[in-house]
Amino acid sequence: MASRHCTYSCETMAQTLEWMNAIAEFIRPYRALLDAHVVNFFKERLWELVDDQWMDCLRKESAANLLKLPSSCTQQLGYTLGNSVDLYYVVFMEIVATLDYWPASLKQFLYDLRSLVLPREQELLDKISPNLHVSSLSTVLSQGMNLKKKHEVEILSAVVSSIVHESGAGKIIDVGSGQGYLAQALSFHYQLPVIAIDASLHHANVTNARAERIKKHYSAKLCNIFPISNLFFTCHILSSEALTALSSASLRENNTKESAERSSTSDRGDCGIPEIDIAEGKSLSNLYGNSFLVLAGLHACGDLSVNMLRTFVDCKQVRAIVGVGCCYNLLSEDCLEKAGGSCGFPISNAAKLSSLILGKNARDLACQSAERWRTLTEDAALQNFDVHAFRAAFQLVMFLYVKNFGLVVSSNVLFFGFSYVVFSNFAIDDMRGFSSELGKSSHNLASGCQDGQNSNKYLLFEEFCKSGLSRLGCVFSEDMDLLGIWNHAQSYSELIGPFWSLRAALGPLVETYILLDRLLFLQEQGNSIEASLFPIFNPTLSPRNMAIIARRK
Repeated sequence: MASRHCTYSCETMAQTLEWMNAIAEFIRPYRALLDAHVVNFFKERLWELVDDQWMDCLRKESAANLLKLPSSCTQQLGYTLGNSVDLYYVVFMEIVATLDYWPASLKQFLYDLRSLVLPREQELLDKISPNLHVSSLSTVLSQGMNLKKKHEVEILSAVVSSIVHESGAGKIIDVGSGQGYLAQALSFHYQLPVIAIDASLHHANVTNARAERIKKHYSAKLCNIFPISNLFFTCHILSSEALTALSSASLRENNTKESAERSSTSDRGDCGIPEIDIAEGKSLSNLYGNSFLVLAGLHACGDLSVNMLRTFVDCKQVRAIVGVGCCYNLLSEDCLEKAGGSCGFPISNAAKLSSLILGKNARDLACQSAERWRTLTEDAALQNFDVHAFRAAFQLVMFLYVKNFGLVVSSNVLFFGFSYVVFSNFAIDDMRGFSSELGKSSHNLASGCQDGQNSNKYLLFEEFCKSGLSRLGCVFSEDMDLLGIWNHAQSYSELIGPFWSLRAALGPLVETYILLDRLLFLQEQGNSIEASLFPIFNPTLSPRNMAIIARRK
């Protein structure tokens, strides 16, 4: 079987386009697998989407090994963008080659998939800038941050600071600033002027209140360097699209006056945070002065990451951009939601011409964390698949016994047709207890103690269904044959692990295509812009670790 070495690069527009075309060609035969959702596993017999030989092979694998399938497509050793040397790829091929009972077509699928995925292991940051140095944040600045957030803010603030100094920019705009962690690190740790903008008034108020507390601590240190009041400023931007509008003349004079008046009213909180709305009459320089700008975004959600790129391209005042995106599931997709408008995907001209449609289920898949799955224990892996079995069997209960299944609405949950949207509160609160009990069942199964194990799982499934129906505002009836549904589901439940793992393995590939689309959009602007993709965070700590870094030449 011919091996396919990872030779793709995205250093030039032609190379990026070649890579994207290869991904599109690879994805098309697995369209049904991408569109499927594990909640419909039993109802729609989704195991039939997988090759029979593959399924017969993978059903014999341990749960822990199945969870390694997605992560095997993201681990990197010795590989950098534009470099065809990939030591892990060689090791991966050698391991798979020893699995003689695996079908050749399954091995080829994994080889090809592995060759198309962006490298995700954290790179040495001096490749971004030789003078870049990451320093630890003080306890005052890192207050409220968990380990993940502290890791992200320390690294991204160092990267942004380095790029600001290289570009000669006078201000940073932290887009989608949330609680202001990045903006405050740049302002108080690196002494850089920052404007934090966010669409949530609550976040803007929290950011300013937190900044005031930090300001008291740093006043003595910084008063002789910069006026504290000029280092940090927060404003409330009314929408993601407003950011793009700002780059092409975006405020009417009367809106400015109205916003100033509204900022003093009680609904603005105590911080007097100004609003920015889409309008006409003022350019970006009217808002931020005539100094050059750097746009920064730490996990700017959905279309916001894309609007940052459009603003960078349209506004010459913005000299550089450093953005880490997230929430691909919230992207607007041209063919589905904004035909003819400014959609979140695709954004490059070439991708628009390719006619590749991802859809929400595929974009959901791109948000998964393959790197974290490989660290799960055997018991945790079994619990993971058991929870999927419970939820998929519950879908059968809903389909068979709940009237108006096509549209069931409660305060927490919404179903459209057979497509599962969200099952949030139930999953967060109740599944912790179910996972604990499932862990005991899984441990007994692994230990060979199977007596009563199936009946224990049925009792947990019954409790799961009753709680779920209650959350949906539906009434449980003794006429519901939960035992019959569970027995039917149990006969196919061992197939959930292989199905889920194979589908999850496609997630990093979908994310790769989305990220390359954004990079290609910048490359299509010509030689005046230098753009690259760079994995700046530890992917196990921060799975969305790919930064788009672009500078004007």
